[in-house]
Amino acid sequence: MAGRGRDASWSAVLDSDDPKTLARFYAGLLGWELPEKLDDTWISLRPPQGQTGYLSFQLEENYRPPVWPAENPDDVPMQFHLDIAVDDVAAAVADATALGARLADFQPQDDVRVMLDPAGHPFCLWVNE
Repeated sequence: MAGRGRDASWSAVLDSDDPKTLARFYAGLLGWELPEKLDDTWISLRPPQGQTGYLSFQLEENYRPPVWPAENPDDVPMQFHLDIAVDDVAAAVADATALGARLADFQPQDDVRVMLDPAGHPFCLWVNE
């Protein structure tokens, strides 16, 4: 892409009716620091030094959580999810649950755990071997 430097950054943005809660959840899950000021409508988490990218959270007052897997025409389908590599899936599930996530009812793979964050966004925990 013209004008893009080698250190181009990116951001994934998750909608939520409560960006502060979602930012706190992912900061705890990923071990990233929260910014000093938490805005009510937009928060960006930065990864540790030396990594590029951001994970941001924006207020959507009419937010409806996705349904995964979507089964009915009125379901809001999952359009995006995060895959998070971990050392131990069972321990990561316990940590995510303690932070406010829940295990999804449908688990399509034995070696991956699909979780739902506090806003209902699916994310996967898996071991990168």
